[in-house]
Amino acid sequence: MLPRGALKREEEDELLAIRLACPDIAEACARTFHDLLQHRRGHQLLAWVREAERDAPPSILAFAQGLCLDLGAVTAGLTLPWSSGIVEGHVNCIKTIKRQMYGRASFRLLRTRILLRS
Repeated sequence: MLPRGALKREEEDELLAIRLACPDIAEACARTFHDLLQHRRGHQLLAWVREAERDAPPSILAFAQGLCLDLGAVTAGLTLPWSSGIVEGHVNCIKTIKRQMYGRASFRLLRTRILLRS
């Protein structure tokens, strides 16, 4: 996902070796999906999906079809400047604490551990 100029020489060599070993990755890398992400061009997502449906390898095709399941939300995520990443991080932290305590303690202790973590 880094720009070409940001890769070190050995990283460029490694990327070239991967592309030569697996043509599907080379084809996927040639797509404009990186540009959609990097420059927030969500309005071009549907065109990328249509292109992937025509000639993408099966794994990329499955990914593109998965994006279509909630195309409005994905387009908004690629276009709008807002993100729920921080909230999702907090939810992940709470779930991790909950899993650590599964079956061993009360809600009161869970609440205390969450509040102390903040």
